[in-house]
Amino acid sequence: MQGSTPNASEPVEENQVPEAEAEHKAETSEGQAPEEVQEQEVQAEDKRDEEGSIVTGLDASSEALAVMQAEDASETPVNEEPPVNRGNSSLWMGISLILAVLLVISLFTNPFAQKDSEKAVATVNDAKITKGQLYDALVKAGGEQTLSGMIDDELIRQEAVKANVQVTDADVKKERDFYITQFGSEDALNQLLAQYGMTNEDFDKQLHKEAQIRKLLEPKVTVTDDQIKSYFDQNKAQFNTPAQVQASQIVVATEKEAKDIISQLKGGSDFAALAKEKSTDTTTKDKGGDLGFFAKDSGTVDPAIETAAFGLKKNDISSAVKTSDGQYAVVKVTDTKEAHTATLEEKKADIKDLLITQQVSTMSTSWLDDLRSKATINNSLTGNAASDETAAEGTANE
Repeated sequence: MQGSTPNASEPVEENQVPEAEAEHKAETSEGQAPEEVQEQEVQAEDKRDEEGSIVTGLDASSEALAVMQAEDASETPVNEEPPVNRGNSSLWMGISLILAVLLVISLFTNPFAQKDSEKAVATVNDAKITKGQLYDALVKAGGEQTLSGMIDDELIRQEAVKANVQVTDADVKKERDFYITQFGSEDALNQLLAQYGMTNEDFDKQLHKEAQIRKLLEPKVTVTDDQIKSYFDQNKAQFNTPAQVQASQIVVATEKEAKDIISQLKGGSDFAALAKEKSTDTTTKDKGGDLGFFAKDSGTVDPAIETAAFGLKKNDISSAVKTSDGQYAVVKVTDTKEAHTATLEEKKADIKDLLITQQVSTMSTSWLDDLRSKATINNSLTGNAASDETAAEGTANE
């Protein structure tokens, strides 16, 4: 790593060379042909790029993580029971790590080739910021934190192998289903992942790790009936569901178009087919106009559409409804759910699973610390040998 690279956020003079680097070049170039000096510089740059390929914690990923956490905390799904906080899950740390890795892959493969660290990635009033300067800033910003997360991942993997823990597709699906509930729907979760450049494959890898941790620590957790009852009594309101309707919509620009669609529907045309053909709402048209279930005052659909839907019976079709943005919609109610007050017996299994998950999440921090203290870890990024010494002391005392 170069110790005197200018901060990427400061103005950089074009062709400016850090003082220490200039002295080094002067010393090594004496008595050498220019071709030899150039070859040594290219090799040094390549080595720096190779060292950096695994350390990528970024301010950008941390910011994205904070936004995702805020959205998770502030957007309570209204089409299902309000979700229960799962505790301090390590999932968000994993998402941050994945975002960092994805960004570094794009950074060092396209558009930045490895042998052009002096190539300008930006210019400010004719002063250039180079790929090398950007790289050093990224590593300084969060490389140590990201590498620490990767070390934890490997420790978890090794523990799972030793304990013969097997994670099935069903286990991963269970983890995914929880987060689908947290974000309100599978579409909402997928949209959020896409927004931050994550694929479902990336996400499922992190869920696989979550399932490993759960299976490793769950046998150490005890949840009593008294704890379950206490939680239910303190959180009864969140288990109750209001009356809901499931509706579909066809959105068009004018009232005349809406009335024409109503005539076609009365003549026997299929609602979903017309929605796919004619609706201007890109969010729902490919799903046949389906809005899913929603409650009154949910805030998830246009107020005019909500009012129309709750005034209809199942399979009824509305008149032309003027929406808040001046368009017109035709609404059909496809299903209904009555308000329901849950009982302890109905929610006992769910609450038990929740309390187990919270305890596992709390326990995982000290558990990982213990794994680190017993492991032999060589961290060349920080030059930290403390783990080796701790591991050696632990072995000697056993």
